[in-house]
Amino acid sequence: QDTDEFILPTGANKTRGRFELAFFTIGGCCMTGAAFGALNGLRLGLKETQNMAWSKPRNVQILNMVTRQGALWANTLGSLALLYSAFGVVIEKTRGAEDDLNTIAAGTLTGMLYKSTGGVRGIARGGIAGLTLTGLYALYNNWEHMKGSIARQSL
Repeated sequence: QDTDEFILPTGANKTRGRFELAFFTIGGCCMTGAAFGALNGLRLGLKETQNMAWSKPRNVQILNMVTRQGALWANTLGSLALLYSAFGVVIEKTRGAEDDLNTIAAGTLTGMLYKSTGGVRGIARGGIAGLTLTGLYALYNNWEHMKGSIARQSL
């Protein structure tokens, strides 16, 4: 079939904007953090209670560790996703363009703000971490385009 599956309003974009993707990003990061934290909590709980016999107190301790770690990681990743999404939307609206520069700037600002309680060194480290992660994502996202342009230049 050559026709589109979905009916779009006249003038509508076929891709979702940064604001629409923000909800998916934040929710996905919360769920990923909860799952990772739960697994980490299970690992830590089993490690800390390895000398105890299987009993209700051991099970309760393990469950407490699972829920504590799950909530901690969900909160952390959800907060990072919220900051990243908010910065991304503000930068997109300010610049009036949607490109990888917005992604990299949003990631850098997120890292800087998230680690701002650590002073100037923390801000620098957070900014570098955000810049590195979003820079790698931008490279990955544009890899096919870059390979095609390199192949054209070599001809």
